[in-house]
Amino acid sequence: MTRYPTELSGLLAFPLTPFTETLELDLDVLADQVEGHLDAGAGALFVACGTGEFSSLAPHEVRAVLRRTRDVVAGRVPVLVGAGGGPELARAGVTMAEGEGADGVLLLPPYLVSGPPAGLVDHVRYVVRDRDVPVIVYHRSSGKFTPDTTRALLDVPNVVGLKDGIGDVDLMTRIVTSVRGADHPRADEFLFLNGLPTAEVSARAYRAIGVLTYSSAVHCFAPTIAHAFHRALGTGDDATVDTLLRGFYLPLVALRDETPGFAVSLVKAGARLRGAKVGSVRPPLCDPTPEQLDRLERITADGLDLLARVVAG
Repeated sequence: MTRYPTELSGLLAFPLTPFTETLELDLDVLADQVEGHLDAGAGALFVACGTGEFSSLAPHEVRAVLRRTRDVVAGRVPVLVGAGGGPELARAGVTMAEGEGADGVLLLPPYLVSGPPAGLVDHVRYVVRDRDVPVIVYHRSSGKFTPDTTRALLDVPNVVGLKDGIGDVDLMTRIVTSVRGADHPRADEFLFLNGLPTAEVSARAYRAIGVLTYSSAVHCFAPTIAHAFHRALGTGDDATVDTLLRGFYLPLVALRDETPGFAVSLVKAGARLRGAKVGSVRPPLCDPTPEQLDRLERITADGLDLLARVVAG
């Protein structure tokens, strides 16, 4: 029986993929991280995706991460998994996800090459053809969609949404408006997600164009801050939103932007600073310098102190 979800609720979390000192998978630490996300209130988990270093994982590792995550979650929240790369590798990933009972797939962009808009839609059709698992397409890098190509996805039944990783609000406004105004039975239920690095910084602007749901990398190392911001945004508490942006998120983004790959590396370092044994990142990503780690620790401590003052009123 085909089951395609029409919504994801709450704050979305992307667990890190823990590695040992020799950069092998550490599934026991992964289980602890997944349980921590659940305890903190994550609404859904996306494993082995961008924050989970999908680009560095072998297919059997992605399967192992998905299996352990589903065992720990035990149906408490949806579990989605990354797939991507060339058409055959991406198709194999979607097939694996379906076979392992994933609740959905985040389809990352094609690898190395870029085709015309029609070719990108054909790539998605090819990858998900004859599969019966919901797929969210990641709009970023070599997988950049237009209003027309996004509308074409409405005719692919198990493609249920688009996640933006580009950050062009003008383009996303045109995409959302085009899809919602389409004469198509799935136009109103098609999902739009904000998947930008440190999505909180853009969340208010995206909310204004109808993209209400976002994923939080901060959930990996400071979930109390992530949920406080999410609640404030949802209730229209602009004072708290502005306070957390000024005192925590903007300094964090300034540090993140210093080094390529820090959208992942800095998050993993933040988790280590909070006591998580998630290990290092695989190359070509690099860990922060000692000086950057000191600044990250201060930014996080300042954010938690700021949150305590906000809660105290």
